[in-house]
Amino acid sequence: MLVKDQMTSDPICGHPEMPVTEAQTLMQQNRIRHLPILDADGKLVGLITQRSLMQALPSDLSEFGPFVVNYVLAKLQAQNIMVREVITIDPDTTIEEAACIMADKKIGCLPVMQDGDLVGIISDSDLFSAMIELLGARRAGLRITVRQPDRAGEVARLTNALAEQGGYLSVCVTYPTSDPNTWASVVKVTNVPENVIVETVGKLPDAEIQDVREVTYHPCPEGE
Repeated sequence: MLVKDQMTSDPICGHPEMPVTEAQTLMQQNRIRHLPILDADGKLVGLITQRSLMQALPSDLSEFGPFVVNYVLAKLQAQNIMVREVITIDPDTTIEEAACIMADKKIGCLPVMQDGDLVGIISDSDLFSAMIELLGARRAGLRITVRQPDRAGEVARLTNALAEQGGYLSVCVTYPTSDPNTWASVVKVTNVPENVIVETVGKLPDAEIQDVREVTYHPCPEGE
């Protein structure tokens, strides 16, 4: 999965001279937390975030009435509060690299650039959606976690054993454990009863079942 598969294409943008109040309203109306700022030539020059909006407010709002706060914000422009050193990414970057950058830099989004133009934006919400897809969180089935030695062929041995029983694997994900010599595999299986799956996996040498549970179908909320 690449960034271009999960990003929001042609994102809503603002311009440097727009009042902060207008930017705030635009973000609220469209339920977005990041607003790229483009100059007159359509080039990315900054980014407004919820954090930068909050930092534009007085530190102690209790000292000021709503009229004063709105007046101050109305006088500010996007260029006065936007983040100018924006970290960007290419649309062909892998989703996991984007996640690493966002986690390491502690940022909530990455504008996506191609040939100097803004073509999209990917946020932490998009990464959550990617995780849901990769883990098949909305699909029904029997979810089983198996601990296995970290050596070649272990995952294939597990999936082949389940396939031989007629199991359909809609998910197969592996991850390291606290033991450097052991990995865990999470698979979601349908078409095979739980007792058959447990018995089949239990017969695999050095394989240990950590968790087994039936998961139901979780539809997407309306409007998403």
